[in-house]
Amino acid sequence: MFDAKRVKDECVKWIQDFFEKNGKGCNAVVGISGGKDSSIVAALCVEALGKDRVIGVLMPNGEQADIDMAKLLVEHLGIKHYIVNIKDAVDGIKKNIPFDLTPQSSMNLPARVRMTTLYAVSQSNNGRVANTCNLSEDWVGYSTRYGDAAGDFSPCSNLTVDEMKQIGRLIGLPDVLVDKVPIDGLCGKTDEDNLGFTYAELDKYIRTGEIENPVSKEKIDRMHKMNKFKLELMPAFNPNIEVEAQL
Repeated sequence: MFDAKRVKDECVKWIQDFFEKNGKGCNAVVGISGGKDSSIVAALCVEALGKDRVIGVLMPNGEQADIDMAKLLVEHLGIKHYIVNIKDAVDGIKKNIPFDLTPQSSMNLPARVRMTTLYAVSQSNNGRVANTCNLSEDWVGYSTRYGDAAGDFSPCSNLTVDEMKQIGRLIGLPDVLVDKVPIDGLCGKTDEDNLGFTYAELDKYIRTGEIENPVSKEKIDRMHKMNKFKLELMPAFNPNIEVEAQL
């Protein structure tokens, strides 16, 4: 049985400990998409640090249909926020690359520009960037390397989608944010449409190893194996150089 209260309290303490050791007095900088994950991470940071030490960054790529949800979140939490439209940066990169990007490259580019933006805001505001990924997404590689998969601290990357929702309700976020159908923010489809299975199936499989649909199981196993490298440190060659002792 998932104990949302215990996990929430321990996560808040973990955030406090992180900042005590890795940025005493620093601010948490959170990219706010309007979805449940960024909303919950921002709310946890507010509980841990106080609203005056949390900065939200809204980063539409031109027009964002659900930006009102992001605005609702920062208003609900009462946190300082900036709106940085990344369209000119994304278009500028596309214009100056001397070939056509693949569809996958084009879809991932805005996520990487957003992370660049977050670090620019963070470095200029005594900040530490929050990673907003959850375990379910990470398990199947549903994140952009050096995009939304980056950050300085990650409060929720070991929590499934269902567990995140339970914490979101516990901390009093508006239902419209907690229960909002997750979309990838890249191609406009829902997460589950892109994945080909439901988060309910995935979450149960992660926690219990049980899954009824063999097609979903095969797909989840394949995606998990293919994308494990995203969660690992960059491989580095070790030349095994011996240093002679000085006489």
